[in-house]
Amino acid sequence: MYLENRGNRPTKSGFGQGILEAGKIQPELMVLGADITASVGLDSFAKEFPERFFSLGIAEQNCAGVAAGMALSGKIPVFSTYGVFAALRSSDQIRVSLCYNNLHVIIGGAHAGLSVGPDGATHQALEDIAIMRVLPNITLLSPCDATQAALLTKMAVKDLKGPVYIRFGREAVPDFIPENIETTIGKGQLLKNGKDISIIATGHMVWEALQAAKMLWMKGVDARVINIHTIKPIDKDIILDAARETKKIVTVEEHQAFGGFGSAVAEVVSQHCPVKIKIIGVKDTFGESGQPAELMQKYGLNAGNIFNEALLLMNDSR
Repeated sequence: MYLENRGNRPTKSGFGQGILEAGKIQPELMVLGADITASVGLDSFAKEFPERFFSLGIAEQNCAGVAAGMALSGKIPVFSTYGVFAALRSSDQIRVSLCYNNLHVIIGGAHAGLSVGPDGATHQALEDIAIMRVLPNITLLSPCDATQAALLTKMAVKDLKGPVYIRFGREAVPDFIPENIETTIGKGQLLKNGKDISIIATGHMVWEALQAAKMLWMKGVDARVINIHTIKPIDKDIILDAARETKKIVTVEEHQAFGGFGSAVAEVVSQHCPVKIKIIGVKDTFGESGQPAELMQKYGLNAGNIFNEALLLMNDSR
């Protein structure tokens, strides 16, 4: 099926919406701010429940420690900041205080990927998937649009146990996922069936994958498109079905190509059904300042490059 864009929205707005809606039915939900509350979509919760919002300032490691204490006291704490600070600066506290104790804490990794744009390399989270997915007990979510971000966030609060890292962006991107589509944490979504090649994408890259599939269809290539919104635990079944049935896979992520989402897919395929894989991501470099669309073009994170790489893989007879 081909999905239509209902209008652009930032995925951070979906995260904020999900936390606000969860807070209305779960009084034990607490939110910790790190000086950028509005930037990560949590300002609505702070206004609605000021007695359950605590601003800790620019102290991301402290946020993780305080969240651990709250979780041990029976609360469900949420803390969010830029992904580079949430996942990298606080990695020790997340590992030891949250993951080792298997505490139910929601971590919002905001401004993920290159699309944060002018903020530049210091604020573009391109390594957070690799770092978070190796930690025991953690669930790693990567919604494709604002609608899915809201749904997955509510599910993470209500249905999961243990620490959860949710990755989302700042810029407005297409909001296209059907609200009634079956969504289960740990299960991928087949958005378009196809027999010639599989494009398996996560986060903002899912929309670009769908556009690339349209372009491929015009060239006579029937591409399958899969949305993996849960990177850990990853859906092995949907990946292996794609490997067996299409024989070739392109993965796409707004992240370093090393150690991230593509690596997670390759781990599954290499062990159970080895096929040719092309991993599209940032190629072992930092980002830079620029407009989001320009950066995505420069680093090959758009439909045109996915289309080109898929054609190259289709023609690779080695």
